[in-house]
Amino acid sequence: MRKLAARLYAWLDLRLNLDDLIAPLRHKTVPVHYFSFWYYLGGMTLFLFLVQIGTGILLLLYYRPSPGEAFESVQFIMTKVRFGWLIRGLHAWAANLLIFTAVLHMFSTFFLKAYRAPRELTWMSGCVSLFLFLCFGFSGYLLPWNELAFFATKVGTEMAAAVPLIGHWLLVFLRGGEEVTGATLTRFFGFHVAVLPGITLLFLAIHLGLIQRQGISVPPGMDRAMHGLAYLRKHDPEAARTWMEAAGSPEMREMRFFPNFFLRELMAWYVALGVLATLAAFDPWELGVKADAFAPTPAGIHPEWYFLAVFQSLKLLPAKLLWIEGEQFGLLVFSAAALAWLLVPFIDRNPEGRSGRILKVVGVAVVLYLTGMTVWGWLG
Repeated sequence: MRKLAARLYAWLDLRLNLDDLIAPLRHKTVPVHYFSFWYYLGGMTLFLFLVQIGTGILLLLYYRPSPGEAFESVQFIMTKVRFGWLIRGLHAWAANLLIFTAVLHMFSTFFLKAYRAPRELTWMSGCVSLFLFLCFGFSGYLLPWNELAFFATKVGTEMAAAVPLIGHWLLVFLRGGEEVTGATLTRFFGFHVAVLPGITLLFLAIHLGLIQRQGISVPPGMDRAMHGLAYLRKHDPEAARTWMEAAGSPEMREMRFFPNFFLRELMAWYVALGVLATLAAFDPWELGVKADAFAPTPAGIHPEWYFLAVFQSLKLLPAKLLWIEGEQFGLLVFSAAALAWLLVPFIDRNPEGRSGRILKVVGVAVVLYLTGMTVWGWLG
């Protein structure tokens, strides 16, 4: 078996020059310190995205995107297709876990100051990827065409209509008309399976390429030491080894990406798969009842948990605030906050100084606010 694998590798290497492709992985290292465990969140997010792609392709074999067949096709998947209920559960739970790990990854990156130069574009591409994940969640939620998804989408698109100046145009663009109809379903299906995957894969490729190019960031206090170690390794390897032995601290250690870190990353993926499979098997994603456009909106309808903070905040605003409507004011504030978050690397010019300390406090406040509003919205 080993000889066969060696011959296959040699055959592929002759045609694809695999040694040159793998060479960067052999020399790539990952810093080891007290916060290294946060590094696994990025890989777990990528793994869950791959699960989404795989399970989504399987669901596409049976799903039909029309108001008369969407609900029935999902029902058929869950009741007639062998393990169809499990595949749908994996897809639905993976979507939620994907956003959860992506949010944790974003905040861990923020608090470790991994956005500082020269990694500004890495931070920005990651933030855009998270926004695209949220769009995936919003567009995919309607596809089963059940009552909860129908009215939640109606509420969500009405929130979009409150955007100043372009609100009505945005509502018509999302719905494919003035109301949530079959046109909305087919439009969301197109976004979910064609437009968003293409854009997301592009930004993920940019994000991963930038990480490969610049390496994995370390907290600011360790940055200077790591740069000094890298310089010594390049110009005086013997002095680098002596320095590392003398330091004897986690801040000065590194591990090879392949196979050391890669195997640990696989274990993190295995943990994510275990959690995902447990949720899908023991808490199957329910289908509910088919959507009826003429039925009254059910009481207590609300969007998915990752939109609850915005939803609850807008509910608390008065009808009029200053000279504009309350919802419009709230969306302007949230849009400005999202833009500021995207531009954090350019706002925090001194991560180890005063601006860095202020932004850390702001980050804690944002986490507490989003968590509190999400819990309030869920309980309400």
